[in-house]
Amino acid sequence: MGQHIGLDVSLKDTAIAIREDGHRIWRGKCRSDPASIAQTVRKHAPEPQSVVFETGPLATWFFHVLKGEGLPAICIEARHAQKILGETLNKTDANDAEGLARLAETGFYKAVRVKSFESMLIRSLVAARTQLLSMTTQLTNLIRGLMKTFGLVVPKSKGSVFEANVERLLEGYVELAQIILPLLETWRAIRKRVSALNRQLRHAARHSPSTRLLMTIPGIGAITAISYVAAIENPKNFPRSRSVGAWLGLTTRRYQSGEVDFDGHISRRGDHRLRGLLYEAATSLLTRTRADTVSDLKTWGLQLRERIGFKRAAVAVARKLAVIMHSMLRTGQEFIPTREVVA
Repeated sequence: MGQHIGLDVSLKDTAIAIREDGHRIWRGKCRSDPASIAQTVRKHAPEPQSVVFETGPLATWFFHVLKGEGLPAICIEARHAQKILGETLNKTDANDAEGLARLAETGFYKAVRVKSFESMLIRSLVAARTQLLSMTTQLTNLIRGLMKTFGLVVPKSKGSVFEANVERLLEGYVELAQIILPLLETWRAIRKRVSALNRQLRHAARHSPSTRLLMTIPGIGAITAISYVAAIENPKNFPRSRSVGAWLGLTTRRYQSGEVDFDGHISRRGDHRLRGLLYEAATSLLTRTRADTVSDLKTWGLQLRERIGFKRAAVAVARKLAVIMHSMLRTGQEFIPTREVVA
């Protein structure tokens, strides 16, 4: 039989445990470099059957490099693994690696799909843009708050208008200007970086047929579409379109024990950033009044809002959007706003 390897990965060192026929045959440590780990594994386990490690910041790098080295790398769900590893009396990296090797040996684990580096680049681009936008909002609020202390209320405005209002109000306040103007300069520089990232996203969206296809849905913009494509990668990864809603954490959690049986809030598992984008798209679809937003999906969402409220209806529409978008990617068909009823 082959050997089963468990890796407890950290930033500096990785604990390694190798088991065969129900017994540990080697345990040690190696620096957290997948090429070095592959060399160590080959030295002590010439017939590796599985190399198991948990999801984490280094998981994508480890998975692709170990696969490139010819090792049977398997990334498993950390939340599932920790429920098993937490039962050990002493919490150490070595014991965690041993526990992962045992899971690999028994096959009692939940493997996850590791995204490609190309998809991770898109996700990193969207994450960087989101973070910079958050920083501009924080700086805007900071500038408004500091100026308000001195009775300088900046009118409600955005962009260059906000910048002009701040500079106008600071006239005659030399000492305060020495504090606010550097913040305003930083705010201006961050906005330029956001604009550059926006251009990169639009360029990527224009050159992606899948992204252009998803943008035929009202409320779905370039960022949501390209984030969805990067997350799904291949529609064949999901045998059923309905599975995407659960994968994104947009389905309700059920609790049943004895006589107790109820549905709770949505699970909030999976990609939280994409889940938020889909919720924003659903909110946009339900609140816009333009003629080009009329569709059977919007009508269904508005009817649902009357029964269960806006927020819960928006979550339901977001889940429906995730399902429809997967179906569109699988079939290559554009969004159909309304279906004609045949008499």
